[in-house]
Amino acid sequence: MEKMPYQSQLEDLRFHPAVEDTVVRSDWKSGFPALCGQRVVLREMRLSDAPALCALLTSEEVARFISPPPSTVAGFERFIGWTLEQRRAGAYACFAVTLKDSDIAIGLFQVRGLDSGLENAEWGFAIGSEFWGTGVFEESAKLVVNFAFDTIGIHRLEARAAVRNGRGNGALRKLGAVREGTLRQSFLKNGEYLDQALWAILAEDWRGTTTVWEGRIH
Repeated sequence: MEKMPYQSQLEDLRFHPAVEDTVVRSDWKSGFPALCGQRVVLREMRLSDAPALCALLTSEEVARFISPPPSTVAGFERFIGWTLEQRRAGAYACFAVTLKDSDIAIGLFQVRGLDSGLENAEWGFAIGSEFWGTGVFEESAKLVVNFAFDTIGIHRLEARAAVRNGRGNGALRKLGAVREGTLRQSFLKNGEYLDQALWAILAEDWRGTTTVWEGRIH
């Protein structure tokens, strides 16, 4: 995930507290379902996830190719509240990644609309480095892509990854995303403009491949 839609002015925004219950509704704008795989459960973020996400996503390894996340636990709490407001507006979806035997957040996935009808969207992700290479990302990603196409109704799902980010580009390729080009000097990181690869998955292509993950929505 290279662009976390967090801005410093969010520090001053007021938001409704994150809901700590496990109520499941069929309308994703009213409340997220849990996406369950063999090893992972993806659920809506909670205020209580802030300490774990702050520790994981501000580490040097994870933050290397993403825009700066909130730098404090309080900042993550505000970010989490903002994600809930955006979900209620039908503009944005953000899942916390957890393991089946633990409810501690180990990463996140986000999907944001690129148009008012949410036909075109961009997705991004960040996973704690200790879980890299374990299959957690691939399983979680397939659940999120299924959700984007089947529940939200997205037609085209884009992703951007710094050309230097070999791990991120390799993960997108393995999922079946198509690299459509290079966005020259489109990402500013630590004072340097980096080239990004533009990747896309179309709903029709995803449904027509064997990569679709047969996870469950609870």
